[in-house]
Amino acid sequence: MPYPELMIKPMREEVTRLGVQEMKSVAEVDAALADGEGTAFVFVNSMCGCAAGGARPALAKALATAKAKPGKMVTVFAGQDLDATARVRSYFGEYQPSSPSAALLKNGEVVAFIHRHQIEGRSADEIAGDIVAAFETHCA
Repeated sequence: MPYPELMIKPMREEVTRLGVQEMKSVAEVDAALADGEGTAFVFVNSMCGCAAGGARPALAKALATAKAKPGKMVTVFAGQDLDATARVRSYFGEYQPSSPSAALLKNGEVVAFIHRHQIEGRSADEIAGDIVAAFETHCA
């Protein structure tokens, strides 16, 4: 059962303030990703502590420091926007569902993926380094 929206609103805004487009419906996911052209970074947000302590701060640091960035940056909130999250995960191919997580797609194919187990127990700086490396490798 989803959390009350009032509880997660600050967590959503922590990501959207960075210029990341939120997707709450299947139609919004498909509008953002279906064409498969260019690069798209997909951030799967969540309520958990590793999202608060690692993933969201890492995203902010990566976007502040990366020289190359994807053409699109989008997010869904796992556990809240269930249909949108399921749809976005359908674009991840063989990668198992994980939240929080992040995927970089290039021309519709996943070229980098950060699973929850790569977030837990790591600093925001380390995670940001992974994001920046993916951006600079695939978005330059």
